Amino acid sequence: MCGISGWISFQRDLERERPSLQAMNETMVCRGPDAEGSWVSRHAALGHRRLAVIDIEGGVQPMVAETPDGPVALTYSGEAYNFTELRDELRRRGHAFRTASDTEVVLRGYLEWGEAVADRLNGMYALGIWDGRTERLVLLRDRLGIKPLYYYPTKDGVLFGSEAKAILAHPLAESVVDTDGLRELFGFVKAPGRAVWAGMREVKPGALVTVDRSGLRERVYWKLEVAEHRDDTETTVRRVGELLDDIVARQLVADVPLCVLLSGGLDSSALTALSARKLREQGRQVRSFTVDFVQSGAFRTDDELRATQDAPFARQVVDHVGALHQDIRIDHQELANPEVRQATVAARDLPFGFGEADNSLYLLFKAIREHSTVALSGESADEIFGGYPWFHIPAVQQVDMFPWVTASGLDPSGHPTKLIDSELLLKTLDVPGYWAQRYAETVAEVPGPEGEDPHERRMRHHCYVHLTSLLGMLLDRKDRMSMAVGLEVRVPFCDHRLVSYVFNTPWAMKTFDGREKSLLRAAVRDLLPASVADRTKALYPHTQELAYVGALQRQVSERLSAGHQAVDFFDGNALRKAAAAPPEAVRRDEREAFERVLDLATWLDLRRPALKIS
Repeated sequence: MCGISGWISFQRDLERERPSLQAMNETMVCRGPDAEGSWVSRHAALGHRRLAVIDIEGGVQPMVAETPDGPVALTYSGEAYNFTELRDELRRRGHAFRTASDTEVVLRGYLEWGEAVADRLNGMYALGIWDGRTERLVLLRDRLGIKPLYYYPTKDGVLFGSEAKAILAHPLAESVVDTDGLRELFGFVKAPGRAVWAGMREVKPGALVTVDRSGLRERVYWKLEVAEHRDDTETTVRRVGELLDDIVARQLVADVPLCVLLSGGLDSSALTALSARKLREQGRQVRSFTVDFVQSGAFRTDDELRATQDAPFARQVVDHVGALHQDIRIDHQELANPEVRQATVAARDLPFGFGEADNSLYLLFKAIREHSTVALSGESADEIFGGYPWFHIPAVQQVDMFPWVTASGLDPSGHPTKLIDSELLLKTLDVPGYWAQRYAETVAEVPGPEGEDPHERRMRHHCYVHLTSLLGMLLDRKDRMSMAVGLEVRVPFCDHRLVSYVFNTPWAMKTFDGREKSLLRAAVRDLLPASVADRTKALYPHTQELAYVGALQRQVSERLSAGHQAVDFFDGNALRKAAAAPPEAVRRDEREAFERVLDLATWLDLRRPALKIS
């Protein structure tokens, strides 16, 4: 896993512009702590920060192939899990390899197949290829958007990078957030292709962007397609199990220490059990980590979505599969530390993430990085298999709106955080109108077979919007928090073969046992303790310490007293009242508002963006 950056300019001599590329590269030291590289020609400059995972000595980047017609240079972040098969095929076609890295396989694959190499890759990746033979840049992103990739068109070319901060470090890029960007921030809905920063775009999942002297073009090479599902339930369960077995085996390949993130829920427990079985065949032991929270004072346990603690269930899995395990315990003082919030907001480049969950995930990954370089995570199983509680609420199912918005407990014309300034939310930004437009645009992308049952059709829509408008936020969070500490996190459930297969299973089959994630549970039940297989879905844990709420109240009160710009986005009177209340009286939505105020204040102080609201 790495960080990439680049600058294409058809009217400048970039050999004289090396300091600008260096500035872009330096913003991503955390993503690539092991090495730095650059390659510069007259019209192309490519940068790279490396986190070495496969072929530690040989995978140096940018990697260049010299051809009779000009150089082809690659800067690449991610992993191609099928690189050994592709390397064998390329060797049969006459290619010789100097390294054992997947980077060289991707480069040679491009030389052989051109842009069609995208169709052959299985993995998570974001890459830029400068083809000196045609003076053309190719930007390519994996099918689900696991790895981020942004670009910023200029008058004579383009800037690109793994993170927005790499682009914003360039003097041609302006740190501006306009009204559309603020809608993205406040809407809690990920619009593929959009970036919050004005003038900046992201390469869409499953898409490639080409840039040459004639301009910039985008092409989608993969998307979710509707296909008839012919397998019965028994066959489907077996196929899900076969796919998971193959996926996990591929993603256990690394030349550095590897572990599994274990929550004791169905998803992570399945990955831990599958990993343990595969590693046992090699005479190795799976290593796992669980986050837990120190409870040293008064606490509350009224969050029904986090009704059970993870650690006891995780311990059952550890004993069952024989894992080498460690609990990472975090206390409320660490979570509330402003330096931790500053690190997470800086990593995201944006405010309004997941607040405390970002902070704890960052601290978890930081602790894991002391032992492992690669981790497997259960991200996206809920979106694929229908795991969230709101998937199964009839009242939510019937609303033409993003289900997580509806399930906030408010009418969809409202907002999950009540304390945001209503004038800004409803009139200036018109977030409800933005939601309605985005939902209509998203479900319009979903073709449906003729004669499909109306309820099946609606649930197909709900599954689709989760995979295209919610999953992107979660993957981005996982990438940013992990790469901020130089940890590569792999997400086996995001294998496009599994996603496509399960997407086309009928909703009735996804819930054949009357519960969430029926297909996954049936596929892995024999590998898990019954108590874990039957555990009800619980969201990522939060601390229940009232002292943490008190710390948030004090920090928000400080921003209120200072008249910080961030406060202007919220209902100041409601904030003051909530900040002055006893911690045990603070509602969940008020706690979320505290997190957002502090995130926004931190972001404004760090990035100092120009806000242009019209």
